[in-house]
Amino acid sequence: MRLDRRELPRGGVALSVTPLLAEFSRAQSAFAPAPGAWRTFQVVTRVEIAGHDRDVQAWVPLPSANEADWFRSLGSEWKANARAAQMVRDPASGAEMLHVTWAADTEPAVEVVSRIATRDRAADLSKRGNAPPLSAAEHKSCTEGSDLVPVDGIVKATADRVTAAAAGEIDKARAIYEWIVDNTYRDADVRGCGTGDIVAMLKTGNFGGKCADLNALFVGLARASGLPARDIYGIRVAASRFGYRSLGANSEIITGAQHCRAEVWLTGFGWVAMDPADVRKVALEEPPGNRSIADAKVAAARKTLFGAWEGNWLAYNMAHDVTLPGAKGPKVGFLMYPQAETAAARLDCLDPDRFQYRITAKELTAT
Repeated sequence: MRLDRRELPRGGVALSVTPLLAEFSRAQSAFAPAPGAWRTFQVVTRVEIAGHDRDVQAWVPLPSANEADWFRSLGSEWKANARAAQMVRDPASGAEMLHVTWAADTEPAVEVVSRIATRDRAADLSKRGNAPPLSAAEHKSCTEGSDLVPVDGIVKATADRVTAAAAGEIDKARAIYEWIVDNTYRDADVRGCGTGDIVAMLKTGNFGGKCADLNALFVGLARASGLPARDIYGIRVAASRFGYRSLGANSEIITGAQHCRAEVWLTGFGWVAMDPADVRKVALEEPPGNRSIADAKVAAARKTLFGAWEGNWLAYNMAHDVTLPGAKGPKVGFLMYPQAETAAARLDCLDPDRFQYRITAKELTAT
């Protein structure tokens, strides 16, 4: 159910081998997401746009992914002091967003309340399943290129080199995943989740980035290798239950907790979770920080995130190259942050304090 309400309230170190072995054991055994009970969350996005008196509009991403095994979008409601507020759907991807426009001389504000259900997922890649094949249309859409993730040129050449010794689909996906983990790094200076411009990464040899860069690189190389793959854009909603501080939202305020994940389609298995970017996040950010790739906790993440992920995360959509309806500015490479425009310009979605948006999450049921 979606509501459009016209009024909105304001508002010196000694080392011991034993502890190291104990940490290794915990890291290897603890990080094991597996399908289980569903968890339900409420996520509230509040946008306020001050200091602009005309032609103000905003686009708020809504959870629109529905995956039977691990994610359900349970609907959104909103209230706004707006001239119009309407849910719209990107025709190419199905991504949903709330498009809001305000009359002149209004202090623009909108609040969106979304509910989702999520759970852990993991694939057993030791034995082939019986997942039905992708439709021809979905196979095409998940192997073709986009503006930021093309599948020809340097992307194709890199994919061919990385997968040259791979014998089948799983080997190809594994080769790409391991190559990204070994050759990229998480760059803390990159704003937001990055731009996802994989051609720039490959041409410059600068393999630093964040999730929208590193996981887009996985998707591009997979598609260029003939494997259907897709990015999924979302936001972390809860702390990790497996002891990884870097892989969770550790506060009810999740304004900066956006995270992009990836999937690859493997014959017989269906969509399989991938997240090489989070391996690099663990290496850089997991306390005490700057862990080596051989560190026990990083190694455990590396092993687990090929085929599994934790369900403490909201999936908005799988959209690339999104045209915002009614916008004067350019399309966006992906829709993971609130967007807004005034008469003068597109606002900076990576600066929530000046843009003035806030996102919070709370768990409604815990099991």
